[in-house]
Amino acid sequence: MRILVQRVSEASVKIDGKVNGSIHHGMLLLVGIEEADSQEDIDWLAKKLTGLRIFNDDKGKMNLSITDVGGSFLAISQFTLHASTQKGNRPSYIKAARPETAIPLYESFVSALRALGHRVETGIFGADMNVSLINNGPVTILIDSKNRE
Repeated sequence: MRILVQRVSEASVKIDGKVNGSIHHGMLLLVGIEEADSQEDIDWLAKKLTGLRIFNDDKGKMNLSITDVGGSFLAISQFTLHASTQKGNRPSYIKAARPETAIPLYESFVSALRALGHRVETGIFGADMNVSLINNGPVTILIDSKNRE
């Protein structure tokens, strides 16, 4: 799984002109799932995200987690995170999981974050979504469960 994390002051997702999910102070998660992903990837990422210290403490140092600041998540499915641009100018999405694999994994990921006590808003898997955000910092981090640095 690849997740593009953005620390936000606020974020929302609209589908057909209606707000489907919105948060204040937290993380916007663009979630890309590939065929090789499993529950192990989900569990690792959920723990990593809830412990990720990217929020400022009272001295302005990024030293607090989303748990520490009482923040929320907005999780958006994003198959294009698995785009390959090695050949030509048209990206290939061959590594992105098909919906029959990706939807249950995406739902399990959201459930894992909620099970850890977090508020999680979502878009709708496969929908045409308009995502708005105010990236705070800006802070943007790419996490790949297959490349655990």
